[in-house]
Amino acid sequence: MDYLLIDNISRKYYSNSCQHKIQYGTAGFRTRAEHLNYVLYRMGILATIRSKFCAAAIGLMITASHNEESDNGVKLVDPSGEMLEAAWENIANNLVSASDDELIHVLRETINHYNIKEDAEATVIVGRDTRKSGSMLLEAAIKGIENSKGNVRDFGIITTPQLHYLVVCINTNHQYGDPTIEGYISKLSNAFLGNRNAQEKKQYQSQLYLDAANGVGAIAARKFTEKLENSINIDIFNDGSGVLNSKCGADYVKIYQTLPLNSPTEPYFKCISIDGDADRIIYYYSDQFQKVHLLDGDKIAALIITYFKELLPLTGLSIQLGLVQTAYANGASTNYVSEILKVPISFTSTGVKYLHHEAQKFDVGVYFEANGHGTVVFKEEIVNMVHAAIKDETITEKKRKATIKFSRIIDMINQSVGDALSDMLLVETILYEKDWNVEMFDRIYTDLPNKQLKVKVKDRSIIKTENAERTCLSPIGLQQKIDSLVSLYSKGRAFIRPSGTEDIVRVYAECDDAVAVNKLAAEVALAVHQLADGIGPAPVIPNN
Repeated sequence: MDYLLIDNISRKYYSNSCQHKIQYGTAGFRTRAEHLNYVLYRMGILATIRSKFCAAAIGLMITASHNEESDNGVKLVDPSGEMLEAAWENIANNLVSASDDELIHVLRETINHYNIKEDAEATVIVGRDTRKSGSMLLEAAIKGIENSKGNVRDFGIITTPQLHYLVVCINTNHQYGDPTIEGYISKLSNAFLGNRNAQEKKQYQSQLYLDAANGVGAIAARKFTEKLENSINIDIFNDGSGVLNSKCGADYVKIYQTLPLNSPTEPYFKCISIDGDADRIIYYYSDQFQKVHLLDGDKIAALIITYFKELLPLTGLSIQLGLVQTAYANGASTNYVSEILKVPISFTSTGVKYLHHEAQKFDVGVYFEANGHGTVVFKEEIVNMVHAAIKDETITEKKRKATIKFSRIIDMINQSVGDALSDMLLVETILYEKDWNVEMFDRIYTDLPNKQLKVKVKDRSIIKTENAERTCLSPIGLQQKIDSLVSLYSKGRAFIRPSGTEDIVRVYAECDDAVAVNKLAAEVALAVHQLADGIGPAPVIPNN
């Protein structure tokens, strides 16, 4: 590596003169775009080093997902399409926080520690969302990659899930699929179309309204509409002609529990919202009273589990099915899957990287966060077993048909990461198969009323949790206070967790009364304010 070149370019164009503190989180580095030039340069270098170490292609995605247009970010994608290995998140932090004088020392230290061959081949697959700052940040990343002797494969403006897909395809010698955007569209579309039949459907709605959050997902969705126009009709709104993530998108619909900008208001229209980089999805509709009904990640996961419970026995294959949730999962969904469907559930900390790894412990692991980010992962031996069963001439035709159907489901799913458009095709396949409309989908269980609040604190680090963030360890006495408050409400539940990026504590509460849940959330927030050095005005507890 040419350390002198790396150092000179860094000092001249990408100096770390910014005092803005930034940490690599679940979503990588994310902040105001004007603070990220030097970060992208250094992440380009790190991606090259990681590629040399893994002897495989690494992904670098420039996006800030559901954040506002003025933000941006970067995250690295490991060879298997998963999030960056945790140990390397610390390296990323050290590299970005290093002063200009320390940069080369940190690079040399990393290379020596991992015994990386500096002359090894390296490939970095690059993509970005539609943000205006993306081209400037892309240039910085490419400079970092090239100056550290890496090869760049720039796929331009693509969704985050598409980048993950490309990384997996390239690193598996095309076994996962063709490493092009056309290959991605064709693989998912063909699997979807293969599971359609000519049977008349009485309840299924082929019309779908898609809120693309004015982001990159609109581009990908248009390509799907061309492939699928004879099976589903997708009307795209918030298609890029408006402001990115402004009063639209999955995050907006989930948090505010309201219709996004430009949404159709006719009752019982089937609508979905995705986010700015198309890795989250929320279904919703409004009824005749203009009440908005959300079918979030919990309900999507429950629908998938329901379908798999029906389909898998028909294949005759012995497959262990499981669901992974976080503390944010609605209690009604947990009860439905564990008590009604009798499917095991594992809980993890918030963050896709935790859910993904836990899901891999099952033969078929379904994971979704309530915000709509999720997918299904299949063990390799299960995929091989399915392919072998299809070729087995001794099985019955009924089992063969069910196994082929399941095989197409596997091909329809982007296993590498939550993918809003892949998930959309999966949900539509299930609704079509069951001949359900959106209201019937909603009725699989009834969500418990829930509320989320934020409490500003002096220092979020004093909040320590365990048990997948469902139990507060410190400050001492806070969990006992939460328990005492929750005990006063029927089906009450509440937990708190510190933000990963700012000094706030997030409060979640639920119970069986839509009015009372607001009071429970406010009472827990007040307890946090009092026992965790809250700043600003104390939360106001509403009267019932």
